[in-house]
Amino acid sequence: MKNSSAQIQVVATSVRGVWHENQNLPCQDYFCHQARGQKLVAVVADGAGSAKYGKIGAKIVCETLCDVLISGSMKQIKKQIMAALETTREKLILHRLNKQKSEEGLIDFAATVVGAVCHKQSGIFFHIGDGAAMAFLQKPAGGAVISRPENGHFSCETYFYTMDDWKDSLRFTPFEKAQSLMLMTDGVTGFAFKNGFAYLEKKFVEPIDAYLSAEKSHQRARRALNNTLSTQTARRLNPDDKTLLWARLKK
Repeated sequence: MKNSSAQIQVVATSVRGVWHENQNLPCQDYFCHQARGQKLVAVVADGAGSAKYGKIGAKIVCETLCDVLISGSMKQIKKQIMAALETTREKLILHRLNKQKSEEGLIDFAATVVGAVCHKQSGIFFHIGDGAAMAFLQKPAGGAVISRPENGHFSCETYFYTMDDWKDSLRFTPFEKAQSLMLMTDGVTGFAFKNGFAYLEKKFVEPIDAYLSAEKSHQRARRALNNTLSTQTARRLNPDDKTLLWARLKK
């Protein structure tokens, strides 16, 4: 997995939540990214806490999407994203832990997914579930294009790419003239949004974007991001696992 290219910088981290710490369980989140020239594929996923192999479902979808989409064409990107998700599901059907070797067994690998495919400063978000993504646009226009969380009928429910009707929950959001991106799992969305996800919480996202854009050391940048998600306040407000991936597309 490549951290950056000549044009692209990526900083990402996953932090285990208090719930999993108390149960002596690993973090169920996963992230992956690949950069090639001026093209970037980035994906974060959150394995469902109720799923026996949610971590595996999160890992396989991230890695498969990055491996497949980095070589794809932007002209047919929606079809390629859907095909890559189908490939992931086929892998899970044949997985050694799927004893049924059928779609019914996919529930044990349930995970949300949010990703981005972009070339230069234009691209598209793809999204199933309660994660989130945002593209910060170049100035002077500024602003952001946002792919918001999506829950089920109840706030504690969401959608997974392992569901039979996953295509009904797949959302695409295009963006142009972006200078940086953020992708996150639902452990972070509560800090990044306010008023029921209606607006970005600029006091959270803007300082992170500014610091990571200015920091030249990848090690210091990742440590700072990790520390931000690991504060006692963050742990108290949301005991879930937390993953945040930031990418700089234009210097």
